[in-house]
Amino acid sequence: MAVPYPALADLADQYGDQLAGKVVVDITNPLNFETWDELVVPADSSAAQELQKRLPNSKVLKAFNTTFAATLQSGQVGGQQQTTVLVAGDDDDAKATFKEALKGSPLAVLDAGKLKRARELEATGFLQMTLAASEQIGWTGGFGVIK
Repeated sequence: MAVPYPALADLADQYGDQLAGKVVVDITNPLNFETWDELVVPADSSAAQELQKRLPNSKVLKAFNTTFAATLQSGQVGGQQQTTVLVAGDDDDAKATFKEALKGSPLAVLDAGKLKRARELEATGFLQMTLAASEQIGWTGGFGVIK
């Protein structure tokens, strides 16, 4: 779902029946865009977990929110390291489908664990956007994973 976080609830309510049984990838970063100082989801939850509650018959994954568009396109962070897409979700088959869909792309995929790990992914995405907005890193930069 490539929409602003506040739009997720209405979309989930409107299209929930059509999304039943489907893999739904949430890429949102639920931050307060007016103040840039906090996430706007409950402290013990995430946008992805809130979406899963609204779409109980879908397989919600969290992914793509810790990478900038430029790094997804180029497949590199800072022009030096392969872009890694972190994915979290409770359904292993959905994560396998996600990984398969990215096979052949320049991106690496790393399983970040259960959907409850989406909270940490959202915090990482928030931190990365904050660093870029304050011009401490560029939009072609970001975090990399070294195995």
